[in-house]
Amino acid sequence: MIRPLLPLAALALAACVQAPPAAAPDQPAMVRICDDRGCSDRPRNSATFDATRDDNPEQTRRIAALSDLGKKDPRAAYDLGLRYFRGDGVPQNSYQALQWMRSAGERGHPQAQLALGRFYLMGLEEMGSDPAEAEKWLSLAAARGDREASKLLAEASAAKKKNQDEYKAWVNLNRTAWYGYWQTGYTYYWAWRPTGWYYRY
Repeated sequence: MIRPLLPLAALALAACVQAPPAAAPDQPAMVRICDDRGCSDRPRNSATFDATRDDNPEQTRRIAALSDLGKKDPRAAYDLGLRYFRGDGVPQNSYQALQWMRSAGERGHPQAQLALGRFYLMGLEEMGSDPAEAEKWLSLAAARGDREASKLLAEASAAKKKNQDEYKAWVNLNRTAWYGYWQTGYTYYWAWRPTGWYYRY
């Protein structure tokens, strides 16, 4: 009873398998590639590169090299903080952004101190704002002559004297502008070349 059905089953399976469309003589052969973005037919000679994927060996090499630099040089730690905040070449990670910025700020880097003041003033994703911590970092940057830190310090002190609802409203009013400013307004100290990271200034 089962034997006569075997040829029919084989025919049904063959009908389900589809060969990829034949390539035109002047085009490369196609292959079906499935990844986390779905499936698509792509030329066999295509290559994919996504700098934000955790399993990307080039990304891993670059970030490991910059992390090594960041342990020695606060400017590299600042760059890492910015990159993690922006999600630039790494998955966006507020916790890592804050850790690297603190590493740079604790070693006296004024831009990192200003960044920390801003981060604590406005809060980062799941972390709410912390005006006292913001004042600490802004005071350090202002003492080194940073005008922006002095201005923010005065605004933060005035906002802190308001009630909680007024303070939240002030932070929310400024948060979008602050995020945009940190996304685009500050440049990195280090640039990548095929042989490693180079100080740009």
